[in-house]
Amino acid sequence: MENSFGQNKRAKRKKKVFQILTHTILILCSISMLIPFLWMISSSLKDVQELYAIPPYWIPKHIAWENYVYMFEQAPWLVYFGNTIFITVFTILGQLITCSMAAYAFARLNFKGKNILFIIYLGTMMIPFQAVMIPQFKIIKFIGLIDTKSSLVAVGIFNAFGTFLLRQFFLTIPKELEEAAKIDGCTYPRIFWEIILKNSKPALMTLIIFTFMNTWNDFLRPLIFINSEEKWTLAMGLAQFQGTYVSQWNQMMAGALISMLPILLVYIFAQKYFVQGIVMSGIKG
Repeated sequence: MENSFGQNKRAKRKKKVFQILTHTILILCSISMLIPFLWMISSSLKDVQELYAIPPYWIPKHIAWENYVYMFEQAPWLVYFGNTIFITVFTILGQLITCSMAAYAFARLNFKGKNILFIIYLGTMMIPFQAVMIPQFKIIKFIGLIDTKSSLVAVGIFNAFGTFLLRQFFLTIPKELEEAAKIDGCTYPRIFWEIILKNSKPALMTLIIFTFMNTWNDFLRPLIFINSEEKWTLAMGLAQFQGTYVSQWNQMMAGALISMLPILLVYIFAQKYFVQGIVMSGIKG
């Protein structure tokens, strides 16, 4: 009896030590990941002399808000913001429609060759964009969408990963709900809307976050499809700003901080759905 009690006590002690070590490592990793972000904020608020001071220091002696003012004076950042928001919003809406419908078909409908078609569709995830950018450019040029914001939406609304993510989540929804709806006379479109989508908010929010981050930060596609400066995205504007004012790293840090703030805010407010969606999507394969 005493041996059993001692073993349980040692096991609990080991478990507590393991938890402390694990949390310590995670905290240190989190701090190390925050350091570049904090340094970017610090650099964006320094003047040139403080930026190149040796030894460097984190807190600027003089808050240089003029870095942000100067940045907006040198380029039409509000136009870049508007273009990026337009492309991002319509790409998200397009992916929610196409990915959810495809995922529902793969998860719930039975048709010949479904599994083979799904494997082939997933196989497209292994093809890098560099391998398909020329065919995409030719198709976009053929339909007359070159140098338009619609071109970026057209090539961004289909996503194999989004389909896979939603399919995995749809498989976790009990089939009894659909069977009960069929007994009540519901059609497939109504089942899809009333049961599948309304019970899939975490997965849909996860897809929104991924799509938002990928589209907001995309640089190569806009560089290929967009020519006119008034249609540039934030990534293109920031790259051009870097090329023109390469020595002004404080202004560059200000621009980078402003461009990434929307991503940070979206993730902060939607992280609950993000974690829940990732966990639920991995329950059933």
